[in-house]
Amino acid sequence: WLTFQACAFRGHDESHESQNRGNFLEMLKLLASYNKEADAVVLDNAPQNAIYTSPSIQKEILHVFARKVQNEICNEIGNAKFCLIVDEARDESRREQMALVVRFVDKHGFVKERLIDVVHVKDTTSATLKQEICSALSHHNLNIQNVRGQGYDGASNMRGEWKGLQALIIQECPYAYY
Repeated sequence: WLTFQACAFRGHDESHESQNRGNFLEMLKLLASYNKEADAVVLDNAPQNAIYTSPSIQKEILHVFARKVQNEICNEIGNAKFCLIVDEARDESRREQMALVVRFVDKHGFVKERLIDVVHVKDTTSATLKQEICSALSHHNLNIQNVRGQGYDGASNMRGEWKGLQALIIQECPYAYY
């Protein structure tokens, strides 16, 4: 539920003394309060150390959900044609990242846009971005030859008509109009 509502899992203070231990732990407490069978095996009542609420476990749960959503999007696209929308920015830790969005027409004729990945990149040169895009598309079983459009922000490394990302993508897939 937290994932689908785009709510944060973790809290600032997840210690036992905290009044608000974060959405995930508070949701688990709430669900346990309504179900005696669940209450008997979660949080403080969990057998031995099988609590499954550590930050690494929470992150793993999110990765499982993310992979399921990504697979569903890619299955929906299948071998159809699609457009790429890419933007790059620095996250809070000052690491460069690239958001990869696909735009496609579903089997019912509706245009859809879906975020399929956020990739950390070592730099934002057009060559690095192209390599990471190709890698991400391959990872998601999407063929770069099916790209029919590309959209980027105004940065010269993206839109440059000779050495920009759009030019490098067009070299690989001539139908990927910018």
